Formats: sequence, C-alpha cells, structure tokens
Amino acid sequence: MNAPTKPRPPKQKLPLPVTLGAATALVAGGTIAYFSLTRQQQLSVMPVGANAIPQDALMVVSVSTDPGKWQQLREFGTPRSQAGFDQSLAQFRDRFLRSRGLEYERDIQPWIGKEVTMAFLPPQAGVSVPPPGQSATPPTQQPTVMVLPIADALKAKEVLEQSPATKGGTWKERDYKGVKIRESQDTAGQSASIAVLDTTQILVANNPTAIDRAIDTVKGGASLTQTPGYGDALTQIKSDDAMARLYVNIPAAANISATTSGRAVPPQTLAQLQQNQGLAATATLANDGIQFKSISWLKPDSQRKFDTSNNAKSIPTRLPGDTLMMASGGDLKQFWQDYSQGVSANPIQLVNPEALKQGMRSTVGLDLEKDLLDWMQGEYSLGLLPAPQGAPGNFPASLVLMVQASDRRAAEETLKKLDGVMANKYAFRVEESKIEGQAVVNWSLPAANVNVTRGWLDGNIAFLSLGAPVAGSFLPKPATTLAENELFRKSTQSELNPRNGHFFVDMDRVLKLQNFPLLQIPAANRAALEAMQSIGVTTAITSDRTSRHDVFVSLRKGNKPGALP
Repeated sequence: MNAPTKPRPPKQKLPLPVTLGAATALVAGGTIAYFSLTRQQQLSVMPVGANAIPQDALMVVSVSTDPGKWQQLREFGTPRSQAGFDQSLAQFRDRFLRSRGLEYERDIQPWIGKEVTMAFLPPQAGVSVPPPGQSATPPTQQPTVMVLPIADALKAKEVLEQSPATKGGTWKERDYKGVKIRESQDTAGQSASIAVLDTTQILVANNPTAIDRAIDTVKGGASLTQTPGYGDALTQIKSDDAMARLYVNIPAAANISATTSGRAVPPQTLAQLQQNQGLAATATLANDGIQFKSISWLKPDSQRKFDTSNNAKSIPTRLPGDTLMMASGGDLKQFWQDYSQGVSANPIQLVNPEALKQGMRSTVGLDLEKDLLDWMQGEYSLGLLPAPQGAPGNFPASLVLMVQASDRRAAEETLKKLDGVMANKYAFRVEESKIEGQAVVNWSLPAANVNVTRGWLDGNIAFLSLGAPVAGSFLPKPATTLAENELFRKSTQSELNPRNGHFFVDMDRVLKLQNFPLLQIPAANRAALEAMQSIGVTTAITSDRTSRHDVFVSLRKGNKPGALP
C-alpha cells in the first residue's frame, strides 16, 4: 500500500499591492534605464563644451582640429578660390591667436582635443542693443566663448607656461565662483579672459561677462545640453567623421535680427518664429566635395506642425537631362504661406510678398492668392533650361514653371483671363499652336523680343516658359530626364525617402551663360562659385515637428596648398 500523501498547502498569493508595486517598479526601472541610455547617447553626440555653453547662445560652431581634414579642405577649388580661402583662414588665425601672441602649432596643437567649440552669445553678455525704432550701433565685439578640450593636461601646462604669449603681457587674475580667471587687454582694446575647468577644458572669452556666464552654466545654469530636442536632432544627423557642426537658436536669433535690422516685424510673425526651437547641421568631407546634413525642429509645445505629406515625386522625371538649375517642392501654396509668414524677420529677402501681390494686381489684375495659389496645391518646380541648338542668341536659357493643379477648371479660367490681359492691355500676340502634337499657347511681343509659352503636361500639370523656346525639350516627355543626369543623381543622393523637394545647380554651365540678366553674379562671389561643380539639396518632412535637408556641394580638385599667408 502506498503511504497516504499529505495534502499540498495552498499556494500563497502575493498581496495585490505587492504585485502591483513590483510591476510598477519593473516598468519604472526599465523606463529610467531607457531614458538614461537615451540621454547618454544624446550627450555623446553633442559638441565639446556643450555643458559650458549658455542655453540662450545665438549660434554654436564646432570644428575639427585634425590637420589632415583642413589640408584636404584646402585642396578643393581653383587657384583663385584657394587663395581666398587661405586668406580667410589667415585672418581668423590673426584675429583670435596672433593678436594675443599665440601660435597654433606652438601653443595649442600639442595638447588640444579633437574638436573646438565656439559660441556666440546674445548681446546682454557685453553688447548693448538699442531700443525699438532706433538705429543699431555697431558693437565693438560679438560676445564669444571658445571651449578648447585638453587631451594632455601635463603638456598643456608645460606649453602654456613657456609660451611667450602667457609669460609676457599684463595679465590679471581674479576668482569667480571658485574658478581662477586670467585676463588681459591690449592697446587695441581687445580683451581676453581664460579659465581652466577641471584640467579637461579651457574657456577663452573676449569679454569678462561672457566667461562669467560660461562658468555660471557649468555651475548649474541652463546649458545647451538641456535645449529641448537638441540631442535627438543631433542623433539624426550625426557623423562620426564630421569636419564641422553648427547649431542656431532660431527664436533668439530672430529676436536679435528683428531688433537690429531696423525693419518693423509684425508681432504675429515673431510669435510664429518663436514656435521654432533650433537648426543643427553637420559637414563631412568627401573625396569630391562636402556633405551637409541639417535638421530644424519645433518646440515640444508649439501649436504649429509640419505637413508630413512629402509630395515631391515626379518633377525630376519631367525636366530634361540638360536642366541648368531647378528648385522643387510638394505644395506651392503652402510654401508661399510659410515664406510670407517668416520673411519680415529674415535678413535675406528674395522676394517681397506684398510687393509681388501689388505688382500682380496692377499689371495683370490678378489676386496672387485667390486667382493663382488657390489651385497651386500640388508639386511644383522652377527650372532654368538651356536654349536648344539653333535658337536665337538673345535668350541663352528659359525660366520654366511647372505646377500640379489641384483644380484644373479654376486654373483654366485664370490662364484664359491672363491670355486676354496680355493681348488687350499689352498688345501681345496670343496664338494657339502645337508642339509634338500637344496644344500650347504662345505669347509673343516681336518689338521687345519677348516669348512666353504655356500649356499642360499629363492633364493636370501646368507649365509656363519665359525666354528661349524650350517647350520641345519636355513635350510630351524629355528624351533623357534630369533624374537620369549623373551629376544630379550624385548631388542629390540621400537617405531621405519620401522627399519634399530638391534644389540643383549645374554650376559649371550656369557660370558660362552669357547675356542672361537674372544671373549677373558679382565678381566678389564668382571666385567661390567657380570652385563648385554642382550643388544638390534634398528636403523631407520627417515628422510633424522636424524637417531635414541634405546638401552636397561638389568641388573641383585644386593645387596642393602650401603654408598659410
């Protein structure tokens, strides 16, 4: 017989509060670990000295200290552009180093880390801003803080103690919150303030207030590292081999621009700009140029949000392969609204919106927004196409606008009204004709040698060309497309997909255009442009609060550079 088995005691259930407490602790612990890891990853991609840069800095630039990268950068260009770039480097060296008796190779290179960061602070850090309505007075110096990482503390101490720059001159010492600061001022009125932080970083500022603010930040003040979205933005555009990195504090920069530009900025425009948080970019050297990746993002609580539709898909396949220049996007009406809202606070105004509206009304009697933009809510491009062989030489190229109509009936009404205005008010000859079997309308004014052609592509894409007779190069479709152009493909390579637009310039061919009034480039800028072969930009809206731009500048290979002047 089997021995009788003892009944098993009933399983003890943990009290519900204990169970819930354990689950909560597990979730909380995992959440804390996740955010801790994420925070560490974000801090790892931030520039050197970000903990010493005040959060209200207007702009922050970080550059590599690798001599090989600078040598590679100096090898790009034409002899003229190389000489200009070397002169700029020499002026920077003289302004920040030699003016204070410092030599980079002797005093800094032996101990410096991999990257140097420079922050441009707002005017309250040593520069006064005039009241609204008064003209701005030129500041003596932009308040600036430079962070130099120390890779070899013993070498830094040895080199700097023996440097003629630090041994000579009149240096005074003061203590600020436990940090020793050395300061000097030369006969030209340029000051320098230097402080060492924990043998890991050297702070250099061009006025005492600026270095005090950096020390306040290190001691617990709001720093660049705490800027909402900054770490996540840098993670999206990080490059392990970056030549330079940039951050722009858009709200602060917009305020300063509005104050110092002398132009009245509507309160609603400033309010709109204040919803932006920042713009960040990285620059990386390639064998044949420079790759830039940039991102702009909105504040976490902003009412404004981006449209994530990314509708720019087909335009590069509709333009011919020999297109000289093009800019495209996904929604022309939305682009115009965004541009108009921010233009008054922008120091660079390509087009004055109000002037364009008034000009449209006075010349052709059309309301820009109601008669035109209301049906222009699709993909668009503005391109520059070369004149075909055998065309008259008075126009070497033609401007071509293509826009996808969201309402073709409204578009037809506006365009027919425009035909009547050009014929009756300006005595244009308005005639219908066909190109490759497709109907078009031509406006011509023989006395002024002006020619315009308009028509439709694939039923809902309106086009208008001004200048040389180029419509045959894309009607009914191009023999070879811009999307197949090797230079365009190389310049617009990007991980961004889907995309919201492109910008492309074949710089070689554009600079060779003769007698084209819209491309009269000043001689001062021409040298830099001649160093470029092409510029390509690819844009995308990556979320309702982030916008990305990838830029590739293809550069010529120049002569092997010598010593800086």
